[in-house]
Amino acid sequence: MKKLLVLLSLFLLSSVVVVAQTIGVTKTEQYKASFETKSDISQFLNYDGKQIPIQILKCGIGDEVYEQYPELKEKRVGLGVANITLEYLDNLGRFAFTEDKTEIKNRMVKQFQASAAGISEDKLDGRGKIRLAHYFVEIEVYDYSVSEDETINLKDGIKDMMVTRLGLQVRFTNAENGTIIAASGLGEATTKRELTLLSDATVDPIKFNQSTISIATKKALDIACANILGKMVKKGVFEK
Repeated sequence: MKKLLVLLSLFLLSSVVVVAQTIGVTKTEQYKASFETKSDISQFLNYDGKQIPIQILKCGIGDEVYEQYPELKEKRVGLGVANITLEYLDNLGRFAFTEDKTEIKNRMVKQFQASAAGISEDKLDGRGKIRLAHYFVEIEVYDYSVSEDETINLKDGIKDMMVTRLGLQVRFTNAENGTIIAASGLGEATTKRELTLLSDATVDPIKFNQSTISIATKKALDIACANILGKMVKKGVFEK
């Protein structure tokens, strides 16, 4: 009887070991350069000093990235990246945005002329008030990638993790002398999925999730803007 119990115990123990065994793992190496990560935006928030006028010349995803990842263009991800970036810079409270569209500038001039001629009820005098950009700004996605790691375990089932990475470069060109201040940031967003081996769910790759682009963009902006503001403080553009 004792011998039977021992054999049964050994059988159950071996079953647990087999059930817990990992039978497949796929992992992707992750690497971030120091200039893409080591910055903290919190030290530059709550600014109440003088604003610098800037003009946004380019903002979004370049054609090369679109060619490599056509799903981004199909889902108009570039428009979302541009909108998030502009609002982010505005919320920093350090910049005043100047208009770059010729059509709008021409409309402003016509209104000034109409006011000066006395043919309008509202009086507008733009003399000496039009602000010119001190810096021309370009923000571009220089890196976009999606990697998927998978672990298959007899006990825990299938665990997938998709990592979306988006790199942004911010360039400020001095309008007086043409010198450039540039900085980069790399943001990541993860999507996780867990399935049991008995699940009827599909084991196809995780589908494209547009919300991860938004999260990765905001994280990249935190880093890139912290880097660019740190350089501008050192150059005396801002006091702090």
